[in-house]
Amino acid sequence: MVIAPKVRGFICTTAHPAGCWAAVEEQIREVERFPHTGGPKKVLVIGASTGYGLASRISLAFGFGAATLGVSFERPASGSRTATAGWYNTAAFEGLARERGLYARDIMGDAFSREVKEQAAACIRAELGKVDMVVYSLAAPRRTLPDGTAVSSVLKTVGAPYSNKTIDLKTRTVRPVEVPPATEQEIADTVKVMGGEDWMDWMSFLQGEGLLAPGCITLAYSYLGPEVTHPMYLDGSIGQAKKHLKATADEMGRKLEGIKAYVSVNKALVTQSSAAIPIVPLYITMLYKVMKEMGLHEGCIQQMDRLFREKLFVPTPVVDEAGYLRPDDWEMRPDVQQRVDALWEKVDDANLEQLCDIDGYWEDFYHMFGFGFTGVDYEGDIDPDVSLPGLWKEE
Repeated sequence: MVIAPKVRGFICTTAHPAGCWAAVEEQIREVERFPHTGGPKKVLVIGASTGYGLASRISLAFGFGAATLGVSFERPASGSRTATAGWYNTAAFEGLARERGLYARDIMGDAFSREVKEQAAACIRAELGKVDMVVYSLAAPRRTLPDGTAVSSVLKTVGAPYSNKTIDLKTRTVRPVEVPPATEQEIADTVKVMGGEDWMDWMSFLQGEGLLAPGCITLAYSYLGPEVTHPMYLDGSIGQAKKHLKATADEMGRKLEGIKAYVSVNKALVTQSSAAIPIVPLYITMLYKVMKEMGLHEGCIQQMDRLFREKLFVPTPVVDEAGYLRPDDWEMRPDVQQRVDALWEKVDDANLEQLCDIDGYWEDFYHMFGFGFTGVDYEGDIDPDVSLPGLWKEE
């Protein structure tokens, strides 16, 4: 079939297998530009198929030579429906890893479930022995609890509504937006989904099974951002979950002997998660404009690789006063934020194209689904049914 992008809301409902392969190859080339020393040798990546999780896995495998087990929740192709981009990304990662003699296994399923945790444990026990790093990079919209109850996360404020402006990316216009406050139940549910509870469950379970190497590092991801986004992010429902994530990292350091837990605060980028957050897409288009002009722009792979090379796998990890790793340091530079603030005050429909990098946003958006890469034949027929030879199946 010929696969074209079909965009609905802030997601693309199709993905291109050859384009996703090109995307993974491009990230590998970026990693291979730099020397890598130290680092882990056996890594579990939870949420490994897109965004920061995929970039982490690529950097750790192709930069540091680590064997990686990925846990993802992706869908294969079915009839005329393509697989998800994450499925094709995983297939590309497995294929390119095998070409370089790197161990790559995958588990497809709900990372919140006990069943998937047990599958991961069985794979580690059988083929890796122990892991010396666990990356926790889930960005799920909902979670099914052990008792069968389903809870969902919300992107709302806490206490009072927040009014500002955002971008309609399809019409390329600026429009007002009001973000409503979350109820106490919605806040609690968001913390359940996006906080640190499941991260702690994973680490406690793996330690109890004897599958964590001494000194094992575990890492989760967060975002702080500028003041304009604070009411609906840092101080909003999702921010409460991210504060719980950091508290969980601190708790792990006290409760799980031999574990070193970190939270990394990453840059604002176009991901399937960020595209859904009110106000943030307008901020991202301005940030891209400024950081590209200043020669400071990074995508997911540049962020993760710099995090590992310069901040984490060094003799003394580089953290701020709160204990966060901060690869968002370039985004949060005062000179960058001052320029973004100036654009924010001036932007309207008349100057939107001049003040914002909308084309760069859309390029990154389509790249997430395997579209827009040079050298890929998007007019030709391609089989959407791609297998995962590295899929773990316990004998």
